Amino acid sequence: MTAELVSRQYRLKTIIKFFILTIAWIGLSGQAQSQAIELLASKLAAPPWQRVKLQHNAQSFDFAVYANHDLSETDFNINEIVIVLHGLSRNGDGYFASAQSSLNQVRPDQTNILLVAPQFVAPQDRILGFTDLPTWAPNAWASGLDAANGPSGLSSYDAIDELLLALTDKSKYPSLRKVVFAGHSAGGQLVHRYAVLNQIDSRIRKSGIDLQYVVANPSAYMYFTKDRPTSDTTFGPFNEQASCPNYDQYRYGTRDIIHFGAGLSASVLLERYLSRPVTYMMGTSDNNPAQSDLDKTCAAKAQGATRIQRARRYVAYERFVATPFTFINHDAYEVVGVGHNQSGMFQSTCGVKVLFGAEVAANTVSARCEYKPAQPVKAQPVILPAKMDGPGG
Repeated sequence: MTAELVSRQYRLKTIIKFFILTIAWIGLSGQAQSQAIELLASKLAAPPWQRVKLQHNAQSFDFAVYANHDLSETDFNINEIVIVLHGLSRNGDGYFASAQSSLNQVRPDQTNILLVAPQFVAPQDRILGFTDLPTWAPNAWASGLDAANGPSGLSSYDAIDELLLALTDKSKYPSLRKVVFAGHSAGGQLVHRYAVLNQIDSRIRKSGIDLQYVVANPSAYMYFTKDRPTSDTTFGPFNEQASCPNYDQYRYGTRDIIHFGAGLSASVLLERYLSRPVTYMMGTSDNNPAQSDLDKTCAAKAQGATRIQRARRYVAYERFVATPFTFINHDAYEVVGVGHNQSGMFQSTCGVKVLFGAEVAANTVSARCEYKPAQPVKAQPVILPAKMDGPGG
């Protein structure tokens, strides 16, 4: 597909969105109108998407991404890549534009940094120009499930594997030293579980590239034992198994794990995950138990009532389940006053620092962050014997 055709598709997509916003304008309040203007501005700020050629099990497929450099060219200047992944709305353009806005403020010279926003595609997105691409059921990509079409057995995690391997190819970017992979909401869920399950992390590190993961405001987390929170800082066996028998199934635990993560015990997955550099970001105002996109299954509720509570408890859980001498290579930040909003999270003081390694300007309006060290726990971990974990947990 030519760049000109992609550009025409992008303009069509923008016109459709503008038309929808215009129709809704009459019923909006003054504040909502301002938010709509901001939304439209972010959409218009994104460039045309690019088609990346990838391969899985010797079968070729195309994948859509937004980027601030031409991905078809070799670039000796690029030494850092930042990847930002969208949520359930599949608005990769909006995520790219928001991250690009932050990057413009802290890194005016972007010669050596590549910003990438992947775009997972659902069947209904074809009308927007995303054609001849693997598609996933609207929410399936966030859980690592297989595409409905494309190469056989291509999961969303496989697609990320292939994208990361293409981006970290030293023949393409010889100076590359660092990759940050960040996701918010459903994107945060994918980044979290991908950081647990992927097996290319060490391969990338051996090539001299530091791979870091950023998990922001996911709905739920992956537990490695059958313990669940009994309070914000204590854990024990889940006592509602009769009414919630699926509480420990994948995506909430390691039982019946998908093929991408098969073959490794829960204890191995835990040890490996704790060693990988992960930063959790949680909005203190992401505290609505009725929020429309919040996972409200009993398995998710077993982790807490809201995203902020589930995040705080999971940080404590990691300390609970780790052995006494385990180094946990994870950080956590609370973004004060920000709810379920990716711009507020990634444009916060810690968001800009974690993504771009920079400090925001003194005159910039950014949410402040509070670093959260390990919370004390009041019990010892209950680790399941390896023989009970079974392959893949």
